[in-house]
Amino acid sequence: MAMEEPTPTTAQAADGRAPGAMLSLEGVHKRFGSLHVLRGVDMDVDRGQVVCVIGPSGSGKSTLLRCINLLEPPEEGRILLEGQQITGDEAREGVNFVRRRVGMVFQQFNLFPHKSAIENVSMAQQKVLGRSGGEARSKAESLLTRVGLADKVNEYPDRLSGGQQQRVAIARALAMDPHVMLFDEVTSALDPELVKEVLDVMRELAEEGMTMIVVTHEMGFARDVCSRVLFMDEGVVVEQGSPREVLEQPKHERTRRFLGLVLER
Repeated sequence: MAMEEPTPTTAQAADGRAPGAMLSLEGVHKRFGSLHVLRGVDMDVDRGQVVCVIGPSGSGKSTLLRCINLLEPPEEGRILLEGQQITGDEAREGVNFVRRRVGMVFQQFNLFPHKSAIENVSMAQQKVLGRSGGEARSKAESLLTRVGLADKVNEYPDRLSGGQQQRVAIARALAMDPHVMLFDEVTSALDPELVKEVLDVMRELAEEGMTMIVVTHEMGFARDVCSRVLFMDEGVVVEQGSPREVLEQPKHERTRRFLGLVLER
């Protein structure tokens, strides 16, 4: 699957970012009332990297993703996407810039129940990208075939398994030609036997060079596929490094305690 390769911008050079930098978070804070969910998160993701974010429930992982795609804009700090600031008063680009470049797949499939698989994948292409009905359906059919659902294009969500529905959701996100894909615990609502079919699609995307940020409890995926692993707790990045460094030789006691619980399951 061919992916558009964005070219470095003048802004990137002005900010001193390496040409490979796709996404940067600097001192990002997010609050919900008195609850301080993100407490100064810094993160850089290069083009083609797969970053896995792990940590206990309530550590801020999902909020981190929602800040990146501006579903929950942060109150402090800044986020740059392809060298362009997308947060705060100095944002050079708006929500539409982000929506066209960042795809997100949620824990829940969020498919339209009254639309077939191919209609679910076609709709946003027409409404957001302005593609014709024929062009959008052709793209949708190609992507559904790509995720192993060539024989399910006309099925409705209630006729699909959880794993199949999640693959439709992945195809829907890919149909927008994103430069970055965000995955928010996309296998946690699936029966164990359906997890592999979704992870296999994600592995193939990684192999093809898609930039990905993956919130997951699938430690095997993190170990085998990710370029870097971040461990979060209480709204901060406790430690980060290669999968070997974080998963096999963690430096922090909090990380060791979390992995001890997760890897015992």
